Amino acid sequence: MIRILFLGEIVGRPGIASIKKALVGLKEKYSIDYTIANGEGTTNGFGLGVAHAIQLSKLGVDLITGGEKIFFKVDMVDFIAKTGFILRPLNYPPASPGRGIKNINIKGKDIIVINLIGQSGLSRLSVNNPFVTIENFLKKTTGSPIVLIQFHASTTAEKTTMLHFLDGKASAIIGTHTKALTSDATVTEKGTAYITDNGRVGSLMSVGGLDPESEIKKHKSQIPERSKEWWSDPVIQAVIVDIDEESGKALSIETINEHIEVDRPKEA
Repeated sequence: MIRILFLGEIVGRPGIASIKKALVGLKEKYSIDYTIANGEGTTNGFGLGVAHAIQLSKLGVDLITGGEKIFFKVDMVDFIAKTGFILRPLNYPPASPGRGIKNINIKGKDIIVINLIGQSGLSRLSVNNPFVTIENFLKKTTGSPIVLIQFHASTTAEKTTMLHFLDGKASAIIGTHTKALTSDATVTEKGTAYITDNGRVGSLMSVGGLDPESEIKKHKSQIPERSKEWWSDPVIQAVIVDIDEESGKALSIETINEHIEVDRPKEA
């Protein structure tokens, strides 16, 4: 059996502090073989800077996936092509730096990790169709029966459609983007583990990990204002997926929602 930990989207310094405080213990407690996290909200909630990416790697995150904010920090544009532990969505334009897949080996078994981004509700993006992209990729892929997909998408409908499209063809399809841990974790009869969204790592009592007052003000006035990190009730939300290493079928999926006590900076 192979056990994968999929961390929810890491949001700001509270998310980093939660990882620093509890990730090693979580990995030991659950005997984790490999850890994947969506990291595109790590730097102030909007994007992933190089320093924070390196910090997450040193803290025990094996692979960082992205979404529509993956290139919000300018230093990531050059860095992502040079590193092997960060993915951008596979269906980004070919001219985008970096890559959308990673081949890994756990317990002697080859595994393919794929980062995809949806189209519904993300109208500012100009990306290739994720369904066509993954279909074409899997047609050319032979060998490993273990395929892990992190699907960064806005709408539940697009994510569940992807589940039905790839049911039995992927070992796990883990949704990200909304930063709200959903209650629909399941393993299908064909052996695909699925959840619409695996939540966040950061403040629970917040607006997606950000300061509620700032977000309320923006909604009331419709005047843009810089969002702020928020430290109330830090959590690590995640899912753990167990996979049969021979068949590639998921055996189970378990949600994690652990409240973490962290040291806040004086200005927070």
